[in-house]
Amino acid sequence: MRTKRKPLATRVADAMGLAYVGAVYVFLLLPIAVIVLMSLNAGEFLTFPPQGISLRWFGALFANEAFMRAIGTSLQVAAIATVCSSVIGVAGALYVVRHATRLREGLRMMLMLPLMLPEILTAIALLFFLYASGIGTRTMFGLVVGHVLVTLPYVFTNVASALYNQDGTLEQAARSLGASPWRAFVRVTLPLIKPGIITGALFAFVISFDLFNMSLLLKGIGMTTLPLQLFDYLRWDFDPTAAAVSTVSIVVTLVAVICVDR
Repeated sequence: MRTKRKPLATRVADAMGLAYVGAVYVFLLLPIAVIVLMSLNAGEFLTFPPQGISLRWFGALFANEAFMRAIGTSLQVAAIATVCSSVIGVAGALYVVRHATRLREGLRMMLMLPLMLPEILTAIALLFFLYASGIGTRTMFGLVVGHVLVTLPYVFTNVASALYNQDGTLEQAARSLGASPWRAFVRVTLPLIKPGIITGALFAFVISFDLFNMSLLLKGIGMTTLPLQLFDYLRWDFDPTAAAVSTVSIVVTLVAVICVDR
């Protein structure tokens, strides 16, 4: 049986759409590919195309105490912010979806507000609050609070979406069979919304790891994160170590994206 060919106009439209999508992907991925190639540059300066292939700048990165300390700080802050955002986001999503009535939209907007406001304004407001309350930026507390504010909407959105798509009668059935509220949540609700929690937590970790404006204003004395250390490094040096740092950040993000996909 012969298949009917699509009209010429349809085929042209499909080809144009495919070319447009391909161009968008090239526009988004080409800078990443360039950065990775520049990190493998054997030359002395940050140039493209690379002057040979070498891993020497990754060795320089791992031998640089300032960068390694900044990576450790970023990982620590991102881990703490992810845990706090996940706990608050799950609790907030459960209340908004299951229990809130008249205040539902107001609470949802309040939890999403940090995502709608410019990050720099949130950072400035939080900085003023920390100094007015006497806390200041002597410790990591203010930095973690700022990262939690920015990453919380991502956890809340993913968990709330999972709850909206879940059949609430399953937990009610568990309660009717004698399960306590906590046991019904752990054995029934939590496994059903686990994909939303994992996705939101991974998004929170990636966003926190790469935050710049919030970290710039709220970092403690003698404390720096990886984006800030990279910014300071590029002010005085222009060798491929900066590209190696960016490649490490890209790898961390890529690992998180693969985990979300799986």
